[in-house]
Amino acid sequence: MSQQAARRPAWIKAASFSLVVAVIALISAAGLKSSGTLAAAAGSRPVVRTSTGLVQGRNTGTQDEYLGIPYAAPPVGALRWRSPRPAAPWHGVRQAAAYAPHCPQPASAFGKASMSENCLYLNVFTPPGAAPRDLPVIVWLHGGSLLVGESDDYDPGPLVRNGVIVVTVNYRLGALGFLADTALANRPGGSSGDYGLMDQQAALRWVKRDIRAFGGDPGNVTLAGESSGGLSVLAQLVSPGARGLFKRAIAESGTYNLTQQPLTTAETAGAAFAARAGCPGNTASCLRLLPVSAIVDSEDFSGYTPDADGTVLPRTVKAALASGQFAHVPVIIGTNHDEWRLFIAMARLRGGPPVTAANYQAMIATTLGIPAAAAAGIAAEYPLSGYASPSVALGAVGTDAIFACPALAAEDSLSRYTPTYAYEFSDENAPQRYLPPAGFAYGAAHESEVQYLFTLHGTPYPGPLSASQQRLARTMQRYWTDFAATGVPIAEWPRFTPASTQAVTLSAQGAVIKTDYAAEHHCGFWAAAA
Repeated sequence: MSQQAARRPAWIKAASFSLVVAVIALISAAGLKSSGTLAAAAGSRPVVRTSTGLVQGRNTGTQDEYLGIPYAAPPVGALRWRSPRPAAPWHGVRQAAAYAPHCPQPASAFGKASMSENCLYLNVFTPPGAAPRDLPVIVWLHGGSLLVGESDDYDPGPLVRNGVIVVTVNYRLGALGFLADTALANRPGGSSGDYGLMDQQAALRWVKRDIRAFGGDPGNVTLAGESSGGLSVLAQLVSPGARGLFKRAIAESGTYNLTQQPLTTAETAGAAFAARAGCPGNTASCLRLLPVSAIVDSEDFSGYTPDADGTVLPRTVKAALASGQFAHVPVIIGTNHDEWRLFIAMARLRGGPPVTAANYQAMIATTLGIPAAAAAGIAAEYPLSGYASPSVALGAVGTDAIFACPALAAEDSLSRYTPTYAYEFSDENAPQRYLPPAGFAYGAAHESEVQYLFTLHGTPYPGPLSASQQRLARTMQRYWTDFAATGVPIAEWPRFTPASTQAVTLSAQGAVIKTDYAAEHHCGFWAAAA
């Protein structure tokens, strides 16, 4: 609110608000359709008409925020483990100035505990007073192993200031979002699971239908996400249900699981979950009556992945990309230079053994789920003498095998069918916002690039960026928003091709073209070992 407005007597401010409400009521009574923001004057709280009712957001001075808008009905009771249903319309003006509950999850460094299944909400952030002007739209899917995380941790102000609208989304997580079980199949012998992916598609349909009222262009939507959000972006590229719902895609650190488990394997795991949670008879009615706390307590705390159910995800992401059976939209895709160091630190901080010279090979075998003999060959490829510590060496193994080289393969597949822009985030001094010191440098660890794009809320540790890191942040924000606007991040960023395999390295020293990515990450070795 402006200083002038703040000095107005209370009765004048009340009268001004009453006038806004009266105007809204007249518009509603006349049955007129508004495609823009309704506001009495600068400083008033903006009101927008959506297809289900009016919402009143808040203005922070730098952006308008519309928080906690339902995009689907609460998935509770008989709607638990079903595809999302439309949100019910409402009368009057719905207040959208506070975040709604996020989806059930245990407490973690990456998300606050929640037991609310009424969680299918999204948030819209626009430049101030965004009247209808067809701005590019970025829809952001948070990470968290499809187990934890929430939309309200990400303030997209730095992106919004570059002239885009950003939508952040809650979607079902853990067993509630990704449990596959024959008892929950949509028909006998049909598919189950992937409810979280269905939620993301419902949110995209909401954007397609309603974003114009906020000043956005429904024909220019970029779907973006990090970690399991990045994997979700790749899954939505493949899913028939997402066709036509976005025009571009950004997948950050999402290539860690490109070969999804088949439905039968997922359903076997689902039967084990049902027995563990208290439904050994494995009936849908029993599962839908379980207390949400019993579901969360029985989850696989290592995280979840989609399954290739034949419907939402007809085939694995890897197979679909390789065969060209995906939406051919421009893609930014990349990883961080030291992804796996975060996971080594997490294991150590949870009480696991430190990585030492004595257990290095055994830790490789455990990390990759391989025999000791295979681990010996990997240890020879990654000798301890080449790294600052055994933890850093194991970090290189995990990064290359699980993130970097699968990303290179995905980039190769994508680039054969659609414009593809590859990057590697390489700021070795990126602040670690989620975990305390772990006895070795985190480097450019998993999730460390997100703070360069968003203002992060709720992280356990502060993360001030240096002057050079702030310059990198502004560069990345411009690349991401220019891509959302035009499909090209910057003219100097070369398209990835199977012949050139060029990528942009993003570091505090600036953005440079990288040509030795495959060699640096031993991708020839991993390809031969596959």
